[in-house]
Amino acid sequence: MRQIILDTETTGLDANQGHRIIEVAAVEMVNRRLTANHFHHYLNPQREIDPGAQQVHGITLEFLQDKPLFRDIVKDFIEFVSGAELVIHNAPFDIGFLNSELKLLGMDTIDKYCPAVVDTLKMAKELHPGQKNNLDALCRRYQVNNSSRTLHGALVDTELLAEVFLSMTRGQDSLIVETSEAGSSHAGLSGNYVPRDLVVLAATAEEVQAHRACLGEVDKASKGACLWMALENPA
Repeated sequence: MRQIILDTETTGLDANQGHRIIEVAAVEMVNRRLTANHFHHYLNPQREIDPGAQQVHGITLEFLQDKPLFRDIVKDFIEFVSGAELVIHNAPFDIGFLNSELKLLGMDTIDKYCPAVVDTLKMAKELHPGQKNNLDALCRRYQVNNSSRTLHGALVDTELLAEVFLSMTRGQDSLIVETSEAGSSHAGLSGNYVPRDLVVLAATAEEVQAHRACLGEVDKASKGACLWMALENPA
């Protein structure tokens, strides 16, 4: 399974009020293992950044002046995420902003490119009801080192979220390993398949004699109720 852990930073809280994405980051995970593939861009929003938002992520409009527009990177972004399941903390927020940006370009919404979205915030609330479930709290709960996270940053947050997500879903590891092994070994073979290199060792005469003696003792102790003896000596 291919999954993309995704995060954005924005100029404000509401895409419907004209706020824009100023940073987008995504890291790739295949069969629950992070690959070296990632996607990351800062973006020029062509509008002011709310002071509250800037206080959270620390990204200034001056820093973004020479950065590309969303339309400049959208083709590469769609190519990177297409076909993957998205893993996002508080997914409605990021999905709303992505759909807003895509709509401005006359493109389909993100669900047309990605088959499913996992919201780790919703998952965390179900696993830990009544507790704090922001990314910092989850890092502490699952012992993920977040010392590099002094401010919100999309790329750092995706890497942390990937570790948290793996910890939250740790029980799926064995299932995937079993499925992978089954698929790579004897997939498509019938149930009576026997490997050609299987070595069958026959019992020696001494082992057969010792086995029968043992069955005799069991039969005697059970007053003739030894099933193995009956199978070896059918009437």
